[in-house]
Amino acid sequence: MRSDFTGKVVWITGASSGIGEALAHNLAARGARLVLSSRNAEQLRQVALQLPIKPQDYLILPLDLERYNNLHSLPGQVIDKFGQIDILINNGGISQRSYFKDTSLQVFKKIMDVNFLGTVALTKVVLPHMVARKSGSVIAVSSVTGKYGTPLRTAYSASKHALHGFFDALRAENYQHNLHVMLVCPGYVKTRISFNALLGDGSPQNCMDPGQESGLSPETCARAIVKGIASQKREIYTGGLKEVGGVYIKRFFPGLFARLVKNVNVR
Repeated sequence: MRSDFTGKVVWITGASSGIGEALAHNLAARGARLVLSSRNAEQLRQVALQLPIKPQDYLILPLDLERYNNLHSLPGQVIDKFGQIDILINNGGISQRSYFKDTSLQVFKKIMDVNFLGTVALTKVVLPHMVARKSGSVIAVSSVTGKYGTPLRTAYSASKHALHGFFDALRAENYQHNLHVMLVCPGYVKTRISFNALLGDGSPQNCMDPGQESGLSPETCARAIVKGIASQKREIYTGGLKEVGGVYIKRFFPGLFARLVKNVNVR
């Protein structure tokens, strides 16, 4: 096992399941020290118990990205335990499964608060530490829908497009501080994201989409993310040919993409 991350302190949001949990296992096996965050402290404890590292090498730090005004004290707790923060992986988020005409503005607000403002707020309180050290990586797990919009994803796609604008600008502002910024654009990954996706009235969908069911494993996605961090990539795409191919069709053949996306099966 490569040891690129030995001793590095990696903070992962959305660490209680899915891609975040897979990242925790991958990075723990590579010698990283971990900060595990999500809303569910008990699930985080269960993840931590399965990791191949000792208790002194991880910190369970529950947080709620929707309550982004309450994050300012958290970096100090990480630094008190580990002395540094090397990598922040903004992985926490929530999706959507509803047409715009059926979607309340409260759903838009919740998705933007969690996916965009919560991520921005956490990055903001971690950034001064990285700037002072002139070292650090900030990763945002976006989506291919951050590159193009599809039906039933208006709020979700908007939140992911916002992440791209923000992190591209952040990278440009902080190149002199040796800050590495990477955007991750997964296609379908077999996680519970579609279970938790919000319907137009704000209730969870409570079922798995066929696309998610046949998607990449979280472990495969995590390996790609870790490889991208080690290689200091600016942006990576993971997923099937259809989803990732859409990025390039939209870029080079936008008219064709506009015709194709109208008929895409997004569930």
